[in-house]
Amino acid sequence: MDARPDITTAPFRDPRYAPRRLEVERRPDGTVILFNATPIKGAFATVSEPLIHWSTLQPDRVWLAERDGEGWRTLTYGEGQARVSALAGGLRGLGVVGARPLLILARNGIDHALIKYAAMSQGMPVAPVSPQYGLPGANLTRLAHAVEVLNPAAVYTEDAGLFRDALNAPFLSGLPVIAGKGACAGSVSFQDLLKASPVGASALPDDTAKYLLTSGSTGRPKAVTCLHRNMAANVAQITSCFDDDEPPVMVNSAPWSHSLGANSILHLITHRGGTLYIDAGQPVAGRFDETIRNLKEIPTTYQNMVPAGWMLFVSALEQDPDLARTFFARVRVLQYGGANLSQEIGDRIQAVAVATVGERISFGSGYGATETGPTAANVHWPNARMGMMGLPVPGTSVKLAPEGDRLEFRVKGPQITPGYLGLPEVSAAAFDEDGFYRLGDAARWIDTSDPEQGLAFDGRLSENFKLASGTFVSVGELRISAVGAVGDPVTDAVVCGEGQENVGLLFYPKPGFDPALIQAAVRAGVERHNSTARGSGGKVVRALVLDSAPDANAGEITDKGYIAQALARNLRAQAVADLFAQAPGPGVMDFS
Repeated sequence: MDARPDITTAPFRDPRYAPRRLEVERRPDGTVILFNATPIKGAFATVSEPLIHWSTLQPDRVWLAERDGEGWRTLTYGEGQARVSALAGGLRGLGVVGARPLLILARNGIDHALIKYAAMSQGMPVAPVSPQYGLPGANLTRLAHAVEVLNPAAVYTEDAGLFRDALNAPFLSGLPVIAGKGACAGSVSFQDLLKASPVGASALPDDTAKYLLTSGSTGRPKAVTCLHRNMAANVAQITSCFDDDEPPVMVNSAPWSHSLGANSILHLITHRGGTLYIDAGQPVAGRFDETIRNLKEIPTTYQNMVPAGWMLFVSALEQDPDLARTFFARVRVLQYGGANLSQEIGDRIQAVAVATVGERISFGSGYGATETGPTAANVHWPNARMGMMGLPVPGTSVKLAPEGDRLEFRVKGPQITPGYLGLPEVSAAAFDEDGFYRLGDAARWIDTSDPEQGLAFDGRLSENFKLASGTFVSVGELRISAVGAVGDPVTDAVVCGEGQENVGLLFYPKPGFDPALIQAAVRAGVERHNSTARGSGGKVVRALVLDSAPDANAGEITDKGYIAQALARNLRAQAVADLFAQAPGPGVMDFS
């Protein structure tokens, strides 16, 4: 597009949000308690009940779809419930149903969803782990640790051949293996399980539905306990943010080994009787074409992507009017989470929307963690501002506790985990004296005189670091600003400088761009960022473009598309050393 339209005066398309409600309590010590008193509507008691409900009311509505060549393999609610009941009978017949979980080593897919809901319906927890843990070439120590923590009763894999190395590892020896395809000696075929006599759901609200591993960014991953009532409550809370009875239609790739994809996407769709088109694309350069293909074909009503995905998608929208027309035809809410999205990227997306349909689309963001359902807060009012945490979802209390010159964000509500598997002392320590879960993050007011304008993320209390001068560096804010200023030639950056005199950045190049163009874009972008940066903690003094993309097998980039900052600095130790060498080496840009 040659010129951007004026996005400041264009109206918002109706996102169908319910009215905003907020109660504020201020305590003498500076603590502030926020509570959303909006009634929670349409709650189910267990994870199994929504599928049963919609299979009765709308048996022919499509629940799930996945690519099958040029078309789609679809599964209706009626078909889904029948197969879940049969698979549940098959699991009963194998004798694996109990307190120990079903380990799931598979990518998102229809069969993955079916076996998951079958196990959960019987009160058997599921434990989906990242497929990266077991794919060819993976470092199996991560999977070994997961198995040690979870102590599974059986394993489901989509393809025994693809995950052969992992399945043959000693730590999985002796466990029953259910294989979607590629069944080997001693394994059980998924199709054979479907032949079992069906059984009804027997799970209770206080049964464990799922164990989800934390990211491990602050240590070795822990298994978060997700009760049926926790998961059921959280999707009802999100639903209650809307005044919208229309079932949503989504195209989504967020991995089901994480709470965003598994709980806030898959189970929210199931709760609301919607349709999920399972996207096999990934929000990284070179693997995003499949997402674009799907979104050019399926007009969604609600689109949720991690910031890395939106950063790739905006360029496609700007270059392809047909994609923009399909995408903006029905969509009412755009959503991101897990990290901040720059205002520049948000404005570019709005510009395409206004040029295409004459309206802005409300851009929401959610905030939380695996332990909080995941959604503890979100933006549930028309909004085009990036970097928001929002306000508590219905039925949730947030405590803003003074921590130095910042406010620590803590949360209490029916979606909060009771704790971690096998770690009672760690579980107890995660909650404060009033029973609020401590996420380790800070928040700040958008407008101190008007709490209803919401909160913004103010960094992790443990992630930000100090320079040698004692100046704090806000890692998340700086990274988003600098990457947004550079633009399309880079995909992300690592913020460096703990104990150094100044801040340095390592940039990941986008494949297909000329190296000289990338260098020029980084130089111009960092200078642009520095022109508005405040203090030594915000100014970038050194920058280096890395010679390769993030290494997914080493965990440098997660399967959600996020850069694991601390791990990346360790893996790129030589580049960090080059960045801060007294005499900058080749390729290091100096902005001092």
